[in-house]
Amino acid sequence: MIITRTPFRVTLGGGGTDLPSYYEKHGGFVFAMGIDKFMYIMVNPPTMDDMIRLHYSRSETVEHVDQLEHELAREALRFHGIDRKIEISSMADLPAGTGLGSSSAYLVGLLTALHHLRRAYVPLDVLAEEACHIELNVLGKGIGKQDQYLAAFGGLTVLEIERSGKVHVRSVPLPSGSVYDFVANTHLYYTGTRRSAVEVLRDQNEAMLSTSAPRNGEVESSLHRIKDLGYRILEAVEEENFEDWGVRLDEHWRNKRRMSDKISSSRIDELYEHVRCNYGVLGGKVSYAPKFYGDYGDDNGFYAEGNATVSMGNGFNFLAHVGYSFGDGVKEFRAGDNYFDWSAGIGYDVGNFSTFLKYADGSDVASGASSQSRFLFGISTTLPWRN
Repeated sequence: MIITRTPFRVTLGGGGTDLPSYYEKHGGFVFAMGIDKFMYIMVNPPTMDDMIRLHYSRSETVEHVDQLEHELAREALRFHGIDRKIEISSMADLPAGTGLGSSSAYLVGLLTALHHLRRAYVPLDVLAEEACHIELNVLGKGIGKQDQYLAAFGGLTVLEIERSGKVHVRSVPLPSGSVYDFVANTHLYYTGTRRSAVEVLRDQNEAMLSTSAPRNGEVESSLHRIKDLGYRILEAVEEENFEDWGVRLDEHWRNKRRMSDKISSSRIDELYEHVRCNYGVLGGKVSYAPKFYGDYGDDNGFYAEGNATVSMGNGFNFLAHVGYSFGDGVKEFRAGDNYFDWSAGIGYDVGNFSTFLKYADGSDVASGASSQSRFLFGISTTLPWRN
């Protein structure tokens, strides 16, 4: 059996400029990061028969690849010339349709497994282009190239896309302490909402492909600004100026909203402004994804937090965190609508490694019911190491 693990991703800047309708005219730029949440693919040739068995949110058992309904699995098998006798299962750390590139993570993970089934290694850029070919050319999906490349490369990654479609990839190395600060001041929160990105991207593509389209100029100008902000966000992160990164993220989101009235909603806009004005949140964004064998929800949830790191000398730091989550989407994880969490502890940096020991707790605001308090210990490093 072959098992692959492929990361989900979060876009930090330049999202939307990786679509052919834009980069073929102006070139694209995306700054994104792979996160520690993954798609797992398991592949095993059966020994008793020649059937194809596919397990995901549904199960399919067919005699020939052409009978598969799951289009990504079907086209990946066709690409490798496999028409029978294989079993594929998938699991993920996060639900499908959350806007973190789950479909491309599935496809890249499956293509990787199929290559290794043949004992063949392919470079990561070749793997990403195989996935791009299947999604963009074979299936005709109106998406870009960042999901496939981030699933293949992971990490804190920059994609420069030529007008020809050629992608140049480079990683952004940060000291381990800076990575900790970046993560500590950036929180990813699942709202419980699933909304389709298909209509949003369709609006963008239609506007970009026709100069006579009513919103062509507005969408194109917004994408120019988004690309420019992507460069400025990258600069802020490389300079370890994470407050500026938050401010630029807010600018990025406001420009993104101008491209389509389907990107946000009045409820999202109200909550976004509420957390910015009342909880000191510098910036944020919302990620959407296509429907994937399920219904869309109507809940929303937000998280606001404050973090402090105070140097105590000799490599020691005092670490403090306060967080507050609220909105209907919080019910997806906890009994109440509003939840308070906090932690305090000590961090220590030695060489290229950072460690911490914290005490963490939290409670439902309405009932006062406490979560399970616990001590947390962690150690981290970032490769490649800097001297």
